[in-house]
Amino acid sequence: MRTRSSQRRLPPPIVFVGLGLILFVTVPKVAPLLQIWKSSDLRSALSSPSSTQSPKLEDRLSMGEKLLITTGATAAKREGVEAFARHDYARAVKSFQQSLVQQPNDPEALIYLNNAQIGNSSPLKIAVSIPIGTNINVAQEILRGVAQAQHEVNQQGGLKGQGLQVQIANDDNNPEIARQVAQALAGNGNILAVVGHNASNASLAAAPVYQQAGLVMVTPTSFANLLSNFGSYIFRTVPNIRSMAAPLAAYIVQEKRLKTIAICYDSLSPDTASFRDEFVATLVRLGGQQADTICDFAAPSFNPALAMNEIRGSQADVVLLAPHIDRINQAIALAQANQSGLPLYGTTTLYTIQTLQQGGQAINGLVLPVPWLPTEPFTSNARQLWKGSVNWRTASAYDATQAVIAGLQQNTSRNGLQAVLRDPSFSAVGASGKVQFLATGDRIGEIILAKAVVNRRSAGFSRLQP
Repeated sequence: MRTRSSQRRLPPPIVFVGLGLILFVTVPKVAPLLQIWKSSDLRSALSSPSSTQSPKLEDRLSMGEKLLITTGATAAKREGVEAFARHDYARAVKSFQQSLVQQPNDPEALIYLNNAQIGNSSPLKIAVSIPIGTNINVAQEILRGVAQAQHEVNQQGGLKGQGLQVQIANDDNNPEIARQVAQALAGNGNILAVVGHNASNASLAAAPVYQQAGLVMVTPTSFANLLSNFGSYIFRTVPNIRSMAAPLAAYIVQEKRLKTIAICYDSLSPDTASFRDEFVATLVRLGGQQADTICDFAAPSFNPALAMNEIRGSQADVVLLAPHIDRINQAIALAQANQSGLPLYGTTTLYTIQTLQQGGQAINGLVLPVPWLPTEPFTSNARQLWKGSVNWRTASAYDATQAVIAGLQQNTSRNGLQAVLRDPSFSAVGASGKVQFLATGDRIGEIILAKAVVNRRSAGFSRLQP
């Protein structure tokens, strides 16, 4: 007796021929995509925020009732968050104060302390959006600037008697999450302005939401050209890319007499793509040229040793490093592979403690265009508050918050604040002087060329001497 399975008729041969053709056509196209998807960086950039690995949106926002930065959190800080959540602000104040004695450089704790001290006493509210989940160091650098400005204004009695509260948002530098965070903040009528976002791709995703809602956004760290003239509610406290890239290219060609530059950039970052374009435009205009190499920090197959071999083979005089903030380690690895000692230049993204600590002697002499170097009295005040040094992201976030505070001193409505910041006569006192905006929303300011100085005793960036 035949079984049922043996009685089944096989499909006609033409079916197998068709399937074979489909596989022949599609597999070569799908395989590279699968290889690209193996890249954790690209997977992180493209994954849906609804992934089970991603916190819910409400878990990304906190005035003090939730702990967003869990790494190294003290027991007192956790107690403060619990007290804040049940509206026991007196207990929360004591706990956050106790935590800051143990960890004085914790900006989340200081913001929550400032918020708890105000409680429900008719505060004015702003928000700050940072990449806690993907770059905690950068997130805390930005938070320190916001916290310091908030602390100072509240210590001076607030804004016409009203204290300033800050809501912290975690967007992970993910464009889709940043857009959702922006929608949540825009939908909260109590939020009068947003300091953020960090990476340009996050800011570019969030900006349309703020513009449509009529909510001021001031990014302290996004350089992409596309943010210039984006909208009447969009500002930034860093100069645009052109003003950063052109002086660096001019220095290399005119001062150092170097003509052929190999550029390693990040194809997934609007910042670095803009920087490369502006840099090359000035380079060519001044008689220089880009080396015939392909070097992409975002490529899944990126290999620093192989990339440096190709750069040496291109007869390049110089290497320009332009990584995304979350892939600084790739740029450092390339610098460490630079055994032939080619001069290294870079973007402002590399102006961070990570570059100095991980790069060591490999990045000694690295030259960067930066918007800020330590100035007084801001630097001393910051050192006293945080018991340590701060960097340009802290200074720029401080300036962004100071601009918002100065605007709110004149008008405490969303539309009114925007009108004040757009006024050509507006200015605020920042970390390194006046904070003023062009009609494009860009900050008025000058660029400094800084050089990494690394030795056995110390490591830091100093003003480049002609």
